[in-house]
Amino acid sequence: MDAAESPAPPEPAAGRRRPHRDDVLLAAAGLAGGLLLWSLGLYTLGRPDHDPGMLPLLPLAVMAVTELLRRVAQPGALLVASGALVADFVIGSNLATVLMFTDVIYAAVLYGPERTYRRVLPVSVIVTASVAVWAVATFRTAESLLIGVVGALVSVGPAWTGLVLRQHRRAADAERLRAEQTALLAEMDRREAVTAERGRMARELHDMVANHLSAIAIHSTAAQSLKDPAATEEALGVIRENSVQGLAEMRRLIGLLRDTGGEDHRDAEPAAAPTLDGLDALLEQFRANGTRSGLEFTAEDEREPGTRLPAPVELAAYRIVQESLTNALKHATPGTVAVRLAGTDGGAALQVRVTSPYGASAGPRAPGSGAGLVGMRERVALLGGTFEAGPVTADGPGGKTAREEREEQPEQPARQEQQARQETVWQVRAVLPTGEEGQR
Repeated sequence: MDAAESPAPPEPAAGRRRPHRDDVLLAAAGLAGGLLLWSLGLYTLGRPDHDPGMLPLLPLAVMAVTELLRRVAQPGALLVASGALVADFVIGSNLATVLMFTDVIYAAVLYGPERTYRRVLPVSVIVTASVAVWAVATFRTAESLLIGVVGALVSVGPAWTGLVLRQHRRAADAERLRAEQTALLAEMDRREAVTAERGRMARELHDMVANHLSAIAIHSTAAQSLKDPAATEEALGVIRENSVQGLAEMRRLIGLLRDTGGEDHRDAEPAAAPTLDGLDALLEQFRANGTRSGLEFTAEDEREPGTRLPAPVELAAYRIVQESLTNALKHATPGTVAVRLAGTDGGAALQVRVTSPYGASAGPRAPGSGAGLVGMRERVALLGGTFEAGPVTADGPGGKTAREEREEQPEQPARQEQQARQETVWQVRAVLPTGEEGQR
């Protein structure tokens, strides 16, 4: 038996199945061994004075053919081999024929279809037990039990060995598949983590540097068009200030991206994430940058004093305000840019609203690509909040847009028409959960 054989290759398509190379060698070796035993007159059964002649060669040849087809023709090969074995016992058994049968029954369990391999072992046990009972009942000697032992060695032993090996192969295949699935999931997680980290880095880089570059672009354009030396000098001062701040923030971001495990960075402290406590300083910076654009920046915080928010919510709110003010500096017409923070749903969420004048302007403007809106939307989506951005009518009483008031008071058409004629503003509105969702 080939108990140490490698797993069988996939069966070829029907009609083109050919014997395996190892099966050809086994069949040839069995046939050659049987011929040698026959030529020497060695038989396992039969009377010593009885010469069966060439009859034992017939079941030997049939068994060699079934050995040749042991992988590709189950269970047919097993049925033919069983008939050849019975004929061999009747004529005068050849040891090579018996050994090849044990290999055929082993192969039927190992390579046979599902229905075949499940039935071979129970049938072998039943046949062996039946032969043992018949032998004891017929000969009525203790030695007759050896017939059952021989039957178990010829049929039950090989079937059991094939069943164990098949189960081991199936378990190995399952483990291999599980390992491949685990590796695939790990690779998917790695790619997802890399994609998420690249998106986070892109948002941080854009939010940290875009406002400074926008101010530089606007003031450099103004400096080229102004004839007043004092105004030009002021614009150049703003350009220099924003350049220095942009470089500082760029260095800080590069420091975060570098490996901090070396000795040069061992004592470096991580940069603190910005929070809403720095909103006043941010507004002062934009007031200085927006002077030439005719923009005024105001802020209104309607939250209760001392309200603390999760760090991810604080960072997202700060970046949304920063990017909204940057967009206002780049695209807004002269007027007031208003920032409003308020708690909603009983403090379960933070509402950030930034409105800026909206309309065509002949002044210098920095080009935009829309990446800021995409970054804000991604930040809000990561926290499970909602985000809106677009032109609306100017705020009505109570801090509501005229559109919201028309939805609440449909019975006042005159008031609706009046508010509809109000100035159009660009509004950014984000609602960030402050509970468990906001801390993800």
